[in-house]
Amino acid sequence: MGEEEKDSVQEPEIPEEGLPLELDEEQIPGLIPAEKTLPETLVIIPQLQRPVYPGLMFPLLVPPGRLVGSISYAAENNHQAIGLLSLQKDDPPKELREIDFYRVGTSARMLKVAPGPDGGMNVLINTYQRFRIEKFLRLKPHILVKVQYLKEEYDKQDKELKALSIAIMGQIKLLSRDNPLFGEELRALIGRVNTDDPARLADLAISLTNASKEELQKGLETLDVRWRMELALTLLIKDVELVQLQQKIHRQIEEKITKQQRDFFLREQLKAIKQELGLEQDQKQAEISRFQDLVKKTKFSEEGKKRAEEELDKLSLTDMSSPEFNVSRNYLDWLVSLPWGKFSKEILDIKKARKILDEDHYGLDDVKQRIVEFIAVRKQKKNTKGSILCFVGPPGVGKTSIGRSVARALNRKFYRFSLGGMRDEAEIKGHRRTYIGAMPGKLIHAMKAAGTANPVIMLDEIDKVGASYQGDPSSALLEVLDPEQNYNFQDYYLDVHFDLSNVLFIATANVLDTIPLPLLDRMEVLRLSGYTTQEKVEIAQRHLVPKQMKEHGLLKKDLTITKEALREIINGYAREAGVRNLEKEIAHIYRKMITEKAEGKKPPKKIVPKTLVRYLGRVRFEKELIEKKLPPGVVMGMAWTMLGGAIMYIESITASTGKDGFKQTGQLGNVMVESSTIAYSYVQSKAKKYGIKGDFFKKNFIHLHVPAGATPKDGPSAGAAMATSLLSLALGKSVDPFTAMTGELTLTGRILPVGGIREKVLAAKRAGAKRILLPKENEKDHSELADYIKKGLTFKLVDHMNQVKKLLFEDGKSVRSKKSK
Repeated sequence: MGEEEKDSVQEPEIPEEGLPLELDEEQIPGLIPAEKTLPETLVIIPQLQRPVYPGLMFPLLVPPGRLVGSISYAAENNHQAIGLLSLQKDDPPKELREIDFYRVGTSARMLKVAPGPDGGMNVLINTYQRFRIEKFLRLKPHILVKVQYLKEEYDKQDKELKALSIAIMGQIKLLSRDNPLFGEELRALIGRVNTDDPARLADLAISLTNASKEELQKGLETLDVRWRMELALTLLIKDVELVQLQQKIHRQIEEKITKQQRDFFLREQLKAIKQELGLEQDQKQAEISRFQDLVKKTKFSEEGKKRAEEELDKLSLTDMSSPEFNVSRNYLDWLVSLPWGKFSKEILDIKKARKILDEDHYGLDDVKQRIVEFIAVRKQKKNTKGSILCFVGPPGVGKTSIGRSVARALNRKFYRFSLGGMRDEAEIKGHRRTYIGAMPGKLIHAMKAAGTANPVIMLDEIDKVGASYQGDPSSALLEVLDPEQNYNFQDYYLDVHFDLSNVLFIATANVLDTIPLPLLDRMEVLRLSGYTTQEKVEIAQRHLVPKQMKEHGLLKKDLTITKEALREIINGYAREAGVRNLEKEIAHIYRKMITEKAEGKKPPKKIVPKTLVRYLGRVRFEKELIEKKLPPGVVMGMAWTMLGGAIMYIESITASTGKDGFKQTGQLGNVMVESSTIAYSYVQSKAKKYGIKGDFFKKNFIHLHVPAGATPKDGPSAGAAMATSLLSLALGKSVDPFTAMTGELTLTGRILPVGGIREKVLAAKRAGAKRILLPKENEKDHSELADYIKKGLTFKLVDHMNQVKKLLFEDGKSVRSKKSK
């Protein structure tokens, strides 16, 4: 092409950066067809972002640096031709290597070159044909490669290609309609695309999408036109769905904002109209008026009234949109909802109280008597402050339920909350209002729920309170459970003193060991030791059976459980101190019976001991039977467990090894091991006095065992029985098999009092014992035993091992005894 011909060529204007345009070669006179002008060697211009497709014209911004020289080199030596090749990574190294490039790119011709900002260049290029690199000729100073041009072959008459072309055009039109980023020029370009050229259409479609770099490169490397069109259609559908989803989200947000704005303006207009006409107060003024009325009606203390008025003034000056408005409103809600000066009218009728307590519970005479005493004192002195009682006993004996009965007998409100597992002090005394979501503590919640200032509040499971880095709730309870302090109780959230002195607090616990001593000192402990078999039978007949029949929809005529069957359930299936498992077994029988009836079977009308196996299975607890003949060294002791009392045999044998020694087995705890050592030392020291051969302990190794070996045991109450076992072994004399004993032993032979006398005596009687040895200092416990328990038993009260020896090993001699009536 000559110089004059060059001057006659009309150079196209460079469009905006990034806008691909179709190049119409007829508009550029003098251009030679691409396949005749593109050389086999190309100068490569690396592309960091998107791969470039053939058939497009667009401006290329070349940054200052080595690529500017590459453009100049291509213009002078390479017929204006360059190769556009994408890099595999978005952050390539400073020194490019062959492995950093993809192998397929697009050839292009530079139409116009103009200086760019900061020493760069603006180059208007037209892309032509795909190529594959055959060889890198050099990388410096310009990237020069030898290429092979790739041609596409396809059947223009293929109907499937025609269908794909129509589908692609439809998706492009949807995308151009819904996507605001499409310009008018691009829409015009889309309108001029010929569907008879599927390869060109596929390239244009793929280049319009927001596909990833890898997906675009895959389309560039795909020479099969049909596959390329399928890829283009897939990418277009994804983009259309994405645009539609964006528009849906935009519409939802716009509708929400529009509605909020509309509602705001309408509310403001309504407020202005109401104020103008004087029809109604606005929402804020209505809230303030409501609180003003409540504050007037509430019988606050002086401090409470002052705080309420201050908070009301603060509320009136705070805007409703401010977070402080809700904080103040919630605080006032709590303050006015507390029972300031509201009291239940107590019924101080002792006879009626006894009747209610007896109706709800059988037995528990100690607890009932204490409640009656409380009522009597309240009747005598009206302003008696609230008492703090603590019911201690095994699970299922009725600690929680008797609290409800107490509230009913006094005509007070009842509220219960559990302290089990509580580890945060704020659960008791609340959170300060500076914290988000602050709330009062459990005590203030209880007072609000009760609605009176003198309810019965039950603190359940007080022995299971924990401690953590958030504080110790048991320490917070010290103020609550002290009549001398709780009249001035202050919750951190309310920050106002509230009087709790009129509340009757009842705490429950299974054991006292885990209750801190300062807290225990503030409570009056009442022990619920459990029920006898006779008491359980009565409780079952009066309360459990009717309750379960009602819950299972049964009538008395449907099924009867006899007393003998109830007694068998208690002894064989639910041997515990309480009646919780007994109730479960009764419910089990009813469920089985109803199921049989639903299956068309005929269940029995009466449950007797023989039919229990059918409904409850085999007996779980074998009956404790005494051995009618005991060898020397075996003594029947008595033990207390969480399930009640039990008999416990203590066995001793000798091993003639020629050496002395002493060994204990049976999973004994530290205290019990000490008791056995005391018993061994005592009997050994009194060997001559008790008539034991002088060399017995020197020549014999003694082994003491307490069955059952798998059950852990501990406590000092078996000391006297252990000494008796060793004494029996040393003397070679058997102990009366119908005699049971308990008591702690000292090194001087004294027998000290122990606990659980009622349960232990019941266990011995149940096993068939006739005579029971108790410590003399347990005489009070013996006198409190019911007559039906003592019936058939002979009690011996002893305070020294000398008396035990006379009773058990010297016939005809005895010490003070107490025969039952």
